Amino acid sequence: MSDSTSGRPHGLLGRLSEAAAARGAAATRRHITEVAKITGQEQVLVVDSDPGAGSGAQAASIDVVLCVDNVQLWENRVAGFRELHRALRPGGRFLLSVPENRLSIPRHALASEVEEAGFTDLQTWVWQPPGLFSPLAAQLRARRI
Repeated sequence: MSDSTSGRPHGLLGRLSEAAAARGAAATRRHITEVAKITGQEQVLVVDSDPGAGSGAQAASIDVVLCVDNVQLWENRVAGFRELHRALRPGGRFLLSVPENRLSIPRHALASEVEEAGFTDLQTWVWQPPGLFSPLAAQLRARRI
């Protein structure tokens, strides 16, 4: 059952579910940041929404792009990936994480879209965030050459 004004579940089960999702999302952000091995000198772009209309970053100005739990909402993923590729400097790293159950395509198809945007050296894997109700996260790492 959900609250008719917010669409969010209510009651104890709803609050527990939201708390578990928030804990899993925070853990996923920490995990993907650790995988990125960011140094203090690197410029990092954290993608909060669809970058397809432009990230606002200058071309080849970013060292690391982190995208957590939002690629499933993008209107045009390939256009978004192209924009992020444009913003990354040569040798820059792109890291992505999304709950597998929210993707409309398999993670290997997602990797193909990332390659289509110009990225290379792709790796994909799944990661289990902590928490009883946290879904597996599809994760991806790629580079701009």
